[in-house]
Amino acid sequence: MIICSYLSKLILLYVNVCQLWSNNKVKHTMTYKLNFRTQYNQFYIADKESPMKTDEASFWTTEAYDDRLAIGDGILGVGIESYGPVNGELTLLNTRNNSFDFSKFDHIVEAGINIKSGHLEVLDCPNSGVHLEVKINPGHYRVRVYSANLASVNGDKGDDFYHIEIWPDKNPERKVLKRYISK
Repeated sequence: MIICSYLSKLILLYVNVCQLWSNNKVKHTMTYKLNFRTQYNQFYIADKESPMKTDEASFWTTEAYDDRLAIGDGILGVGIESYGPVNGELTLLNTRNNSFDFSKFDHIVEAGINIKSGHLEVLDCPNSGVHLEVKINPGHYRVRVYSANLASVNGDKGDDFYHIEIWPDKNPERKVLKRYISK
């Protein structure tokens, strides 16, 4: 009897640990390559039905410019180092990635976005041409932008690269996890 009870508790503990471990794993649902031209050292991540008010003074504030991420209604402006080319990838996740190597990136920033339409878009600036459209569940998301090789840029040429992760989360605030200081 005692052995069966002990064995039963041990099995239950094992099942609980396995569930906790699987619930905390970051699962990549899909990764999309980004390779397009933009202007003005920026591009946008937006809800398809965003009012696109990127020319308002409240969008590209001094803080947004310094943080390399502007926040608007259903839209984020991503500041990049080169004037035109955007090279990178966008990855959809089921949960926040808590294990990344800070040393691989020059700048890391994140903020929230509300995708009401169920369509997330990546757009160039200033034409707002759609370079990626992804169907996702409507809701609040967190977007983290990892910027790498920023010092390689000289004008419009360089090896700068942008890795973007997006996962469900209601936190809208902008937060810089690592700041790049231009030389």
